[in-house]
Amino acid sequence: NADIIVIEECDNPEESSESYKKWSANYLWVGEDKNKGIGIFVKNNNSIEALNWDNNQNSDTALKYFLSCRINRKYLLLGIWTQKATPQSDSYIGQLWHYLQQHKDKLLDEKVILTGDFNSNTIWDKLYKKNHSDVVAELEKMNISSLYHLLKNEEQGKEKTPTFYMHRNTEKPFHIDYSFLSSNLINDKTSLSIGNKDVWLKHSDHMPIIFSI
Repeated sequence: NADIIVIEECDNPEESSESYKKWSANYLWVGEDKNKGIGIFVKNNNSIEALNWDNNQNSDTALKYFLSCRINRKYLLLGIWTQKATPQSDSYIGQLWHYLQQHKDKLLDEKVILTGDFNSNTIWDKLYKKNHSDVVAELEKMNISSLYHLLKNEEQGKEKTPTFYMHRNTEKPFHIDYSFLSSNLINDKTSLSIGNKDVWLKHSDHMPIIFSI
């Protein structure tokens, strides 16, 4: 019953079941596989406007997947699902780094939400030219912070609550999904929780990040 839902690895509503089309009447979606894209869905009493920020989609350096939009003409929302790339060192968090370099000026002085599956954590920093810590630092320069780390007072790479269980194996937990918010959206009423594996593993290997502003 959320006002805004960002879902990675979801079907394209235009090519799916009638019940899904009805549920997802107000949405944006992007993907190359009709069964595996990223979508942003909002309640019908909210507006969602595609911003269509360039992601080099038709070049050899395409950045995938980033879905930029404005909600209620007020909030700038970026849905994120990072992907593999060539070279490998530019995969996943490297994709987000390059995307930020291209568009970071658009995030200034806005009410910003960046959320989704980053496929990344500081523990893998050595694998990438521009790594998770670099992205966190870049966002912090713009007063955009990870809500989980801010509210839980935990360091990047030392998260106590997983967002992902590889192959749904509870012995392979990782924290790779994030919600970054600009400081002008965070106050003493802001809250965040991560879905319990006992409830959500039957639905997905990723746990939902649920936050309120």
